[in-house]
Amino acid sequence: MDPLRRSPSPCSSRPSSPRTPPCEMLGYVGIEAVLDQLKIKAMKMGFEFNIMVVGQSGLGKSTMVNTLFKSKIWNCTPLDLGQGPVPQTLQLHSVTHVIEEKGVKLKLTVTDTPGFGDQINNDKCWDPILGYINGQYEQYLQEEILITRQRHIPDTRVHCCVYFVPPTGHCLRPLDIEFLQRLCRTVNVVPVIARADSLTIEERENFRQRIQHNLKTHCIDVYPQKCFDEDINDRILNSKIRDRIPFAVVGADQEHLVNGRCVLGRKTKWGIIEVSYLAVENMAHCEFPLLRDLLIRSHLQDLKDITHNVHYENYRVCRLNQSHMLPRGPGWVNLGPTSASPPATHAPSKVRRRTHDNSTEGF
Repeated sequence: MDPLRRSPSPCSSRPSSPRTPPCEMLGYVGIEAVLDQLKIKAMKMGFEFNIMVVGQSGLGKSTMVNTLFKSKIWNCTPLDLGQGPVPQTLQLHSVTHVIEEKGVKLKLTVTDTPGFGDQINNDKCWDPILGYINGQYEQYLQEEILITRQRHIPDTRVHCCVYFVPPTGHCLRPLDIEFLQRLCRTVNVVPVIARADSLTIEERENFRQRIQHNLKTHCIDVYPQKCFDEDINDRILNSKIRDRIPFAVVGADQEHLVNGRCVLGRKTKWGIIEVSYLAVENMAHCEFPLLRDLLIRSHLQDLKDITHNVHYENYRVCRLNQSHMLPRGPGWVNLGPTSASPPATHAPSKVRRRTHDNSTEGF
């Protein structure tokens, strides 16, 4: 059996239980106030979201992150602009900011991977990335197995990886296929076509269809996965998203005046490519609003839930199975050092996705 062939994804299932008949209430109790309590607590604690961007240099990763969160999350370096020396080895850089909007605080951590795929020999260039992702799982696990745990364990696990596909117009490269096959077993992957303005509309649609065919042929299960659709509403929404993946995006951090209104976009001698949050009518220019809605407005909590209940759970099960130390007491497990090869990458376990609320998290 091909070791790279992905095992079936863990499917979501709900435990069957006898239906409990509703109880007739004689008056107002105030149960709906629980939602207000959860909202107040969540507003006080804030939220955490960790995203990784992977792709070759010059594909606009830093600009895309800045456009996504309307902030200067990452400063564009000469390397991002196609200048300066190319690093000899892949390096991972992380930056953390606290973004606040209407009283809601989001602790955002962005991890960049400069040097990925830039070398002549890219053999195993994905090892530092997979090692970093599993290293965050290991760090969380070591905190979780302590007898006296923190009230809130800092969550540095990568919740989503945005993979930038070069706009070649042909199909996925062997490097893309090899890496995505390994990456989708460890983290939620959202592929995008970078610098989509370099392709015509027809070329872009043909390129998207070829990529979708490559993903299906090589059993690369990107987010949102079909087996995690919990109801008919999820299935309808996620089916529309899967039909548009990979999103064709264009990053821009400058505003231009178009027909009397300011829009985000890239100015060329042929015109302005609109990336504005309000330019839904110009979706043919850029599918950035679809990516923004997926990562922030509709699926942010679901990305965190799948990370905790599926990807991290697979890693935790494999690590506990590797430990040959006997428990010292209730709730104590002494784990040995992490092996060189990440356990979750090679043999993911089938773990039932549980309902988990990570919304009340602190900094």
